[in-house]
Amino acid sequence: MVSIPITLEQLIAAVQQLQPDEREQIARALVQAGLRSDLATLIQELYTQPPVNDITDADIMAEI
Repeated sequence: MVSIPITLEQLIAAVQQLQPDEREQIARALVQAGLRSDLATLIQELYTQPPVNDITDADIMAEI
């Protein structure tokens, strides 16, 4: 993999020069990365919660 140092301003300028469909691809990738990060945070929060043991199979069936 090649690594090229680039500033944020340079990156923004480069993205602004792209065609609209290419900018859309970049926007989707950024949103997807953010969603994965949010999902990972949510999963981590859920795993740190104590288990709920007061729900019975009857409670579940009643909800269904």
